[in-house]
Amino acid sequence: MSDQAHMRAALALARRGLGNAWPNPSVGCVIVRDGRVVGRAVTAPGGRPHAEPLALAMAGAAARGATAYVTLEPCCHHGRTPPCTDALIAAGVARVVIASRDVDPRVNGAGAARLRAAGIVVEEGVLADEADDVNAGFFASVRRGRPLVTLKLASTLDGRIATRTGESKWITGEAGRRAAHALRGRHDAVMVGVGTVLTDDPDLTCRIPGYKSVPTVRVVADSHLRTKLTARLVVDARKAPTWIVARNGADPLRRRALAELGVTLVDVPGSESGVDLKRALEALAQRGITRLLVEGGGQMAASLLRADLVDRIAWFHAPAVMGGDGWPSAQAFGISRLADMPRFVRHAAGPVGVDWLTELRRAA
Repeated sequence: MSDQAHMRAALALARRGLGNAWPNPSVGCVIVRDGRVVGRAVTAPGGRPHAEPLALAMAGAAARGATAYVTLEPCCHHGRTPPCTDALIAAGVARVVIASRDVDPRVNGAGAARLRAAGIVVEEGVLADEADDVNAGFFASVRRGRPLVTLKLASTLDGRIATRTGESKWITGEAGRRAAHALRGRHDAVMVGVGTVLTDDPDLTCRIPGYKSVPTVRVVADSHLRTKLTARLVVDARKAPTWIVARNGADPLRRRALAELGVTLVDVPGSESGVDLKRALEALAQRGITRLLVEGGGQMAASLLRADLVDRIAWFHAPAVMGGDGWPSAQAFGISRLADMPRFVRHAAGPVGVDWLTELRRAA
């Protein structure tokens, strides 16, 4: 098999770990000797151990003289675990093939350099574009200080998410809802605004048995702590983590009551419309979140789009039309010129049961 084929196998492992490895990136490693795979692993849930030592442990003595295929440049600094470069050197691998360079300033080429200095042949950039896509959340947290933000929308063909009376369950079909749960599973956290919590009392978990080993963090943007103590997100906060992002100085009695029920409070500055979303995302990144799925209503969508904080959109369209008195996917956010509209490019599209899913990326 070619280098590309083995790297594709490593990338498949890395994709499987998305949503489970935070605060670390999900990395895949495949070790091959004499054309045979002798070790394979993905970063463990919670981010440790890293993929390389796990794959090396599987390979054992067969790692000596082998080639290691790694989706992200091996780390070369001491953290809670020893450097992966040292593990590869100690195992006696002869060659390391790397897809993406690690943008962490503590690595960023130094890992490859250490391997070369030890006499190991290093190849870089194999399927780099595919690996960069897998690593996009980690890269966003390092480069921009915030998670990769995916806005998930489920609407009619004319972009309506609820009737004029607020009825929204269910616009999309069963297959579309299952795909939305899988989307939650591939993210570290899912965020909604307090309006959605008060209206829908959502659960926000990934309800596909066995799909995810690390619970998705549920995040509520709630500037004045209006979330009810009886909300589902609060009642089971000790089973599935719930974080509430609130204004600095929000009601101390409410804070205490929520904390006693297991909710984590994240303080950020306020804005005219609630919490400062840019600062909120930065606070989530500081706590280790690298991939954030936003499922809030039209106001949350508008606020994020207005602040240019949306990297990707996953838009589920039901084959139905509601009309102009339905609630829009995004509330008004002050666009008066076409040139000022946030623009995206289609990345993928296809049917999901009776619905249609379009995946979009921020335009360059």
